[in-house]
Amino acid sequence: MKIFLIAGARPNFMKIAPLVHELRKGLFDIQCQIVHTGQHYDDDMSKSFFEELDIPEPNYFLGCGSGSHAEQTSRIMVEFEKICSSAHPDLAIVVGDVNSTLACSITAKKKNIKVAHVEAGLRSRDMSMPEEINRIVTDSISDYLFASEKSAVSNLKKEGKARSSIFFVGNIMIDTLFLGLKMIENTKPENNQPKSFAIVTLHRPSNVDNKEKLSGILRALRQISLDMPLFFPVHPRTEKNISLFTLRNLIEDSNIKTMPPLSYLKFLALWKDASLVLTDSGGIQEETTVLGIPCFTIRENTERPVTIKQGTNELVGTTYETIMKAYERFKNGFRKKHKVPELWDGKTSERILTILNNSK
Repeated sequence: MKIFLIAGARPNFMKIAPLVHELRKGLFDIQCQIVHTGQHYDDDMSKSFFEELDIPEPNYFLGCGSGSHAEQTSRIMVEFEKICSSAHPDLAIVVGDVNSTLACSITAKKKNIKVAHVEAGLRSRDMSMPEEINRIVTDSISDYLFASEKSAVSNLKKEGKARSSIFFVGNIMIDTLFLGLKMIENTKPENNQPKSFAIVTLHRPSNVDNKEKLSGILRALRQISLDMPLFFPVHPRTEKNISLFTLRNLIEDSNIKTMPPLSYLKFLALWKDASLVLTDSGGIQEETTVLGIPCFTIRENTERPVTIKQGTNELVGTTYETIMKAYERFKNGFRKKHKVPELWDGKTSERILTILNNSK
């Protein structure tokens, strides 16, 4: 079987790494070529991740770059169609929920190439999120639906997907987490790293493109930093809007320690010992659940409900008041009872490739 393994944005690189490492063992009759769409195209967002996670240079680099959702998606579709026409893969594996996921799945399907979606069935029920649209459309046309949690399986069944196409395989991000922890096991913490600290990630447009909302979040972070330092790798979009909205005064002269975006392993080495993570991202909700670190998700919803029901994750809203209400409970000693969800064991990539190998 000849497959295209597709990645375009930073979360994708982390999710294809375990599949690449598993294929290197030579246990499967699968020929893999990596397609990098170029959705994230600078070294911080791309090259360093390939180097750190020991992913080989892509066989194809589409160089599609940024732009509006329509511009970016259309460029990816046009360029991906060219290589599908010349290389004739049997299957395209797409991961996650970014524009590359949507664009390549549609293009492959129209070329009569089968599609496998890793992380299928996750739903936030929030159609204002571009990622939700990408997930729903991709799942509607995929031949293999690889689900990371039981709620995703339930969603797919309710949406009428054929049960023979749905596979509960576990969470591939946890494969990457275990791989990363092994890679940094001999890394010593920075000498000046405090015993108690929090980590912040903030990038979602609904949070950072609105001055009032971003201001409230930053005020909450400033207040929390009075108790413990906050390490904040600032996403380029967030950095731009902090300046645009003249909100830098909320960070200056505080215990919020900002820094440029970090590579996956450098970020993991930092947050794995944190007392608390505050985020509006997706994957770190899952990783903190596995490592037992309290996670405040600065959103009104999550497509990863198992992290709420079984894990360490809490939805804390997007206002100063709701974030601080959750933090006061944390400060007073509240910790959620938690457990690691089923099949989050670091063997998801092996299960996926076994299914594909046996279905030829």
